[in-house]
Amino acid sequence: MSTPVVLVGAGGMGRAWLAAIQADPGAELAGVVDLDTSAARAALADAGLSGVPVGTDAVALARETGARAVVDVTVPAAHHPVTTAALVAGLPVLGEKPAAATVAESLSLVAAAEVTGQLFVVSQSRRYNRRLFAFREQARTLGDLGVLTTEFFKAPRFGGFREEMAHPLLLDMAIHPFDTARFLLGAEPVSVYCEEFNPPWSWYDGDAAATAVFEMTGGQRYVYTGSWCSPGRETSWNGEWRLSGAQGTARWDGDHDPELDPAPDGGPVDPPDPAADPGEGIAGSLATFLAALDGGPVPMGEVHENVLSLVMVEAAVESARTGSRVLLDDVLERAYRQALAQETRDDVRARLESWTSVRAALELGRAPATAR
Repeated sequence: MSTPVVLVGAGGMGRAWLAAIQADPGAELAGVVDLDTSAARAALADAGLSGVPVGTDAVALARETGARAVVDVTVPAAHHPVTTAALVAGLPVLGEKPAAATVAESLSLVAAAEVTGQLFVVSQSRRYNRRLFAFREQARTLGDLGVLTTEFFKAPRFGGFREEMAHPLLLDMAIHPFDTARFLLGAEPVSVYCEEFNPPWSWYDGDAAATAVFEMTGGQRYVYTGSWCSPGRETSWNGEWRLSGAQGTARWDGDHDPELDPAPDGGPVDPPDPAADPGEGIAGSLATFLAALDGGPVPMGEVHENVLSLVMVEAAVESARTGSRVLLDDVLERAYRQALAQETRDDVRARLESWTSVRAALELGRAPATAR
């Protein structure tokens, strides 16, 4: 039986999600929400759909149509209010990255998910790539791991808000490789030193290039270097990756099958296990979310597991601004105090106040649970 869902947001990404919902036999489009209902109707018409209800309020439309879940594809500033309202109304949410506009708002959503008992999953869609899973299996054959690197060089001319942002690369794109690094290493960020700059030929107002060095919990280093104004020999949108370990090196160009190069004098290396196929992009993210609603495992990107990817972004921006090494726990603690100060719901604030450690609360919340 298919699950009726309400899609919130009818912009460019909303249309992509609309196509994914149409293509998934486990999903039924119950309605489309947008502050501009004409945009919602236009998206439906372009998709060849008629008779689908539209509205401006996700919870109200879900109640009218009997929808069981919400897919939130609004702008980051709207993620917190849209997701909170849905969770409180008893509706699980699959949302676009980032979880919220700030780490503080993300922590509020973690607490709201705990209070309501509803599933909130952040779609880090670039994790849904079978070649990435194969790369991770190769990483597991390398013994102790040392350095993971990503090179990301593209030259898109978006126009609009991205070209006006203060930190376009770090805020809008880097969360994908930062999240992927956590996934590949099975480790969490400890600290970061980051430098940003804007090449003289850049068409961005803010800094469109950056290099960040993260210390991870296993002692490994993750090094990210990227530019959004680098024409010529552009990398994959997934970036180009290299992982160095005691037993050799694994490499992935972001588009094709990864390559494993064992150390010539390191002795035999067990072949990597066959990699799972998680599905592709937002389609894979949607499929695992729907499966969780029917009693399947909690998907990648559940909000407790996802928050630290956004913390990496905020910490990198802070390091670039201050010129100093930044501890991730310091960023988390400041965000926690801000979340407490800003929280308007008494039940959510009480849950936040019950945490003795933010890291511990995030880790505890990852324990498998039955999705509703």
